Amino acid sequence: MALLEIRAVAKRFGGLRAVDGVDVDVAEGELLGLIGPNGSGKTTLLNVLSGHMVADAGQVRLDGRSVLGLGPTALTRLGVLRMFQLTRVFNRVSAFDNLIVCGLALGLDQGRAEQRALDLLGELKLTHVMHLDGGQLSGGQKKLLEFGTCFMVPPRIALLDEPFAAVHPTMKETMATFIRRRSADGQTFILVSHDMPVVVELCPRAVCMNAGKVLADGPTQRVLNDAAVIEAYLGEDAQAAEAEHGRA
Repeated sequence: MALLEIRAVAKRFGGLRAVDGVDVDVAEGELLGLIGPNGSGKTTLLNVLSGHMVADAGQVRLDGRSVLGLGPTALTRLGVLRMFQLTRVFNRVSAFDNLIVCGLALGLDQGRAEQRALDLLGELKLTHVMHLDGGQLSGGQKKLLEFGTCFMVPPRIALLDEPFAAVHPTMKETMATFIRRRSADGQTFILVSHDMPVVVELCPRAVCMNAGKVLADGPTQRVLNDAAVIEAYLGEDAQAAEAEHGRA
C-alpha cells in the first residue's frame, strides 16, 4: 500500500479546472518530482494535499486513512508538512526562535526543541544568523529557515513548493544535500521545481502535470523525454516568446 494515495482529485475555480482528475501514488521513502509548465496545477495540488484548499472531488489517503477535507493543522499533526513557494517566516523573532516555535507546536518540549533547532541551524549553515530576526535574513536564508521548520519533527511526508527558486547556488546545494541525506534515511518528499537539473539529480521518479492533468508518470529521465511533456514545455516557451514579441 502506498503511503499517499491520490485518486481522481479535482479542484475548480469557476470554469477553470486547476486540478482535473489527478491519480498519483507516493510510496514511503520516495522522493517524487512534480513538474510541469506554469499554471499546470502543481501548487493547487499541494494546496489540496496540505489542507489549504478543499478539493471539489476525489479522494486522498495517508497510511490508508482518508484525509481529504482535513485542515492544515490536522494534517500537520498527521505529519504532512508544507514549504511554500512564497517564503513564510516570523519576521519579528529570531531564526532560532522561529524553529523553537514550530517545534513546540509539533509537541516537542523546550529542551528537545532547542537541541533540534541547533542541529538544524548547523546542518543548514544558519548558525551565524540564528539570533537575527527572521526579517533581517536574506531571501535565501529565509528559504532555508522555512525549510528547516518542516523538519523540527521528521514529517511523514514533506511537500516542497519551489524550494530552490531565487536561491544562491551555495544555499541551493545546502538544501539539496539535506534532501539527499533525508531521502537516503527514508524520508518521503514531493518536490515541485522548475529547476530540471536538480529534479533529475534528486528525483528517481517524476510526475508531469499540464492543464490540471497528469501528462506523464515514471522514471524522471523518461518523463522528460516524453513527447507530450516536451510539447507542453515548448508550448509554454512559445507563449512567453509571443508575449515578449508583443511588448517589443
